Amino acid sequence: MRLLKSLEELLYELVSWLVFYPLTFWRALTRPLSMMRYADDELGDRPEDQYDDTISPPLFLLITLLLSQAVSAAFPTMGSTAEAAALTQSLSNLLIARGVIFGVFPMVMAVTLILHKRLVLTRSTLRPPFFSQCYVAGPFVFLLGLTVDFLMIPDGRGIPYAAVLGLAALAWYGQAEIRWFRRDLGIGAGKAVALFALALLIALVTALAVTIAFAYLLPRWNR
Repeated sequence: MRLLKSLEELLYELVSWLVFYPLTFWRALTRPLSMMRYADDELGDRPEDQYDDTISPPLFLLITLLLSQAVSAAFPTMGSTAEAAALTQSLSNLLIARGVIFGVFPMVMAVTLILHKRLVLTRSTLRPPFFSQCYVAGPFVFLLGLTVDFLMIPDGRGIPYAAVLGLAALAWYGQAEIRWFRRDLGIGAGKAVALFALALLIALVTALAVTIAFAYLLPRWNR
């Protein structure tokens, strides 16, 4: 009976995603600051009452990465090396790689906020801004994933689409983050833009380093 009850709860949870994931994505896309504030407020509720009308932030980001991975599989790609083939031969490996690479963006933004608030960096202080950032990172990493997919189309046919998507993703993400820094840190627009640019640069360099590390290590782990 306990097993059946667990399966029942699992089935309900999975099916409920069909309703709450699109709602969460739409709200994150159209009202990013409101969703970030909502994420902070929900952490103050009892665990069973948290995120009752949405998908929880880390789970939202994970589902978005799963969808991005599914979309990527439908794109034609340039001839891959043996290392790239080894990286993508396992769906779990690819999901782990995407999760760590794209998870760098909300983590760097959250750490930046904590440091500029002059708070002690602990798991407790990092949790609220990281959860907030997972909501705004979802649409961004989905568009960023599509940008990479278009860039990988043979003969450069996807470059124009990649440029449009990349600029749109950056513009949307930038305005959300700049407004977030201004609100939470009480700083001016110029300083918020500079802070976002620095954090984004750190996130991009870190994500690139992690990507190279995965491309180097995972083929050896799969041997």
